[in-house]
Amino acid sequence: MAEQDAPKAPVAPLPLNPAEMMAEVAELGRRISAGAKLFSDVRDADVQIATTPKDLVWSQDKVSLYRYRPLAESKGLPPVLIVYGLIGRYTMADLQEDRSLVRNLLNLGLDLYVVDWGNPGRADRYVTIDDYVDDYLAECVAFVGAAAGRETINLLGICEGGVFTTCYAALYPERVNAMVLTITPIDFHADTRETRAGHGFINVWTRSLSPEDVDRLIDAQGSLPGAFMGSVFSMMTPMRTMTKYNLDLLDALDDKKKFLNFLRMEKWIADRPDHPGEAAKQWLKDLYQDNKLVQSTFVLGGRTVDLKRIACPVLNVFAQDDHIIPPATSQALKDKIGTDDYTELGLPGGHVGVFVGGKAQKLLGSGIADWLGARG
Repeated sequence: MAEQDAPKAPVAPLPLNPAEMMAEVAELGRRISAGAKLFSDVRDADVQIATTPKDLVWSQDKVSLYRYRPLAESKGLPPVLIVYGLIGRYTMADLQEDRSLVRNLLNLGLDLYVVDWGNPGRADRYVTIDDYVDDYLAECVAFVGAAAGRETINLLGICEGGVFTTCYAALYPERVNAMVLTITPIDFHADTRETRAGHGFINVWTRSLSPEDVDRLIDAQGSLPGAFMGSVFSMMTPMRTMTKYNLDLLDALDDKKKFLNFLRMEKWIADRPDHPGEAAKQWLKDLYQDNKLVQSTFVLGGRTVDLKRIACPVLNVFAQDDHIIPPATSQALKDKIGTDDYTELGLPGGHVGVFVGGKAQKLLGSGIADWLGARG
């Protein structure tokens, strides 16, 4: 017993090796010096994003519709309209040549269009989701269909843009041949049934606000500021946010390609537009708080968005480690729509990694093209 109670001798610290310490300091100095040279040599042209050639074919107010120039022989399928959300930019789908969903789809022979919502300002305070779906998106679909000589086209919705295409497919089922959804929330409360640490922070935060809080937040600015949402996303992964400009950046200084990849991603993150006020209220209150979409009680233009009216084939792509849009919030669509032609594709990675990660990106482009090809 006495032996058990005897205090343990303190562990002697490992002896310091001055030569090794000096070598590490010298190596760190070398990397910092090389990084400084990299910074001084980089020009804006080196970190351009969304460089795939495209042409402006239609515009209205601040909304623009582009058609990408073909990179391969056409497969003769209905054209695909990419619809991103208002929280970020569509440029994520075309970040750089070797990390581009857009280029992957073009190389597989698809006819591709994309909507650019522009830069909403205070003058767009009262623009609603009704306007985006019933007016802007409907006009874009009509233009693409007329240009292709087709009554139906394919829709590819990303995140909030997937909500827009889901609403459109429910309101105008006769205009949609097939719909691909990627990282799209449908049941905004499904995070409560999937208890994964760190997942669904935005869902929890939004539900913690009262409707009056949301009104005050929007009314103070006339919009949901992009910079504010950027800070919300940063708070979701605080340790990652604190270390990426020292540890991650330092790790990239030895590799110019990796360094430029880092800068391109930061450029996309920094380019976050403001979200129009009334549309933001609908997004936060009607969807995140009241969960109306999955209940088929969401109303646009005086009409109820009934998910059972979605009659087209649906491919639902989600990220298996998505902490922003938890997989369960996307997978909830399966039992709510009116078509039996429903396919799920779960890909490795997080919310953004699906588009820029090496493995997931290859699976995403070919998965979409093959699925659409079977429904042409």
